[in-house]
Amino acid sequence: MNTVDGLVIIIYFLLLIFVGILGSRRAKTSEDYIVAGRNLGFTMYLACLAAVILGGASTIGTARLGYEFGLSGLWLVSMLGLGIVVMGIFFSKKIFSLKVLTISQMLTERYNAQTGVISALVAAIYAMMVSVTQVIGMGTVLHVLLGWNLTFSMIIGGTIALSYTILGGMWSVTMTDIVQFIIMTIGIFAIMLPMSLSKAGGWSNLQAELPTSYFGINSIGGMEIFQYFLLFCLGMVVAQDIWQRLFTARTLKVARLGTLGAGIYSLFYAIAISIIGMCAFVAIPALNDPQTAFTSMALETLPTGILGIVLASVLSALMSTSSGTLLASSTLIVNDIIKPLVPSMSEKIFLKASRFTTLATGVVTMIFAVWIQDVLVALDVAYAVLSGSLFFPIVFGFFWRKATSKAAFFSILLSAAVILIGLVVQGITATEPIVYGLITSFISFVTISLTSKQTQISTNPKLPKKQSVS
Repeated sequence: MNTVDGLVIIIYFLLLIFVGILGSRRAKTSEDYIVAGRNLGFTMYLACLAAVILGGASTIGTARLGYEFGLSGLWLVSMLGLGIVVMGIFFSKKIFSLKVLTISQMLTERYNAQTGVISALVAAIYAMMVSVTQVIGMGTVLHVLLGWNLTFSMIIGGTIALSYTILGGMWSVTMTDIVQFIIMTIGIFAIMLPMSLSKAGGWSNLQAELPTSYFGINSIGGMEIFQYFLLFCLGMVVAQDIWQRLFTARTLKVARLGTLGAGIYSLFYAIAISIIGMCAFVAIPALNDPQTAFTSMALETLPTGILGIVLASVLSALMSTSSGTLLASSTLIVNDIIKPLVPSMSEKIFLKASRFTTLATGVVTMIFAVWIQDVLVALDVAYAVLSGSLFFPIVFGFFWRKATSKAAFFSILLSAAVILIGLVVQGITATEPIVYGLITSFISFVTISLTSKQTQISTNPKLPKKQSVS
């Protein structure tokens, strides 16, 4: 890579750190640090939500799928977008009205403290694993670009994202996300997509060079599409990092319209990145590692200066999701596990505990990234546990008055165990463990709820009556 492009990347990193420092000045209370004071308008909210959705797996992973399967590689990100649309239409009003900070806090109020704690553990592990995918992606990009050792590249990228997240929490994440959203939108849609098509000889040459299956919407396979639905569409509805972004909206209208807008943006992003992957297959047909399809295509296609901007756009997508999920994981641990043990915790101590926990989570994230080193594998594990364990307890908590605390607790416990055992036995890319987990969650939840009795009322007036065994 040319020195000019390297300077562009360095300037971009310095800009993020500077913006993060500015954001830290606004993080004076726990709500400032965790949900940006619940004060984001439509444009800022949409940009931040889209930025956290579209990270390493969305960019690096979808380009890889486009390289291997063609246009049907869009299903991964499309299911993320579909999940966001479903949330906007059916859940945004209910979630926004709760005025809580986490998914687990909602489950605590709807059911009991034990359910809140176990859900916090599950959701925190999910958020951390999503952050792992982003660190792997950052490492992959820097490794290809600069020729650095992959492990060292992961540590550098992860450390930069971790630094500004620790400084100002959600305000720093919000301010950097706006910069990142602008850069990634310009980099992908205005530069990388048209120049990739030009390098591959245009759409007509793609049709001539690529197998017919590359233009089929389902060539990736029906089972794979179904797996993406279970993992990503359902997962978006119950993901802490997504809820945490929704809590930053100033009004319900902002939350609903911004969520729908981010979902639609995700669909266009999915199409663009899949096509870039297809162009890479024509331009560089013998890649040793398809996971490098995007960065290799950028190096092959883009002129000096422009290359730096586009690669900064990829790093933008990666870092925005990494920072959001790091903050989500630390928020769950501090707010739903540590704080209940120290009910007298002051705002000052809460902020210190949040920053320290974010640091610890970031370090663990980088260790896992170095260990796993595969974007799609890490993402599958994260969403498998989240979707299979928390989807039904949350949905039933909103819509079914007979749902009980005992049912919620055991359905999370049993389904998580079934999924993890299934992933060990059948492999972490298998679809069946997720299905088994969802079935276990549904059956155990309904069965236990129907044999329990109502004894008390939820502490939150926006939630149905709490049910428990008398």
